[in-house]
Amino acid sequence: MLTWEEFEKVEIRVGTIIEVNPFPKAKKPAYQLKIDFGDFGIRKSSAQITQLYRMEDLVGRQIVAVVNFPPKQIANFISECLVLGVVEENNRIVLLQPTQKTEDGLRIA
Repeated sequence: MLTWEEFEKVEIRVGTIIEVNPFPKAKKPAYQLKIDFGDFGIRKSSAQITQLYRMEDLVGRQIVAVVNFPPKQIANFISECLVLGVVEENNRIVLLQPTQKTEDGLRIA
């Protein structure tokens, strides 16, 4: 079991995708994302969301991500946050996102 104090250390915040690029060197199909978290800056992430989302449809979309994990190298790319989603069958990922536009960087509680 995770304690409440441990959970409070996880920084889950809302951000807006500002750039999407293909990621051909990833082992599994993925995109490279740049995400604006307002006062928390712009972070990069690798996201395996290619089954349900086209690159051109992602720019401007708000998402939810963990922003305080250490950076992780994926192939030739450094991922700086973990974009959150629901894992469906066949490992399709449905992005978690606010139902209304909010300010980038706000904490998920």
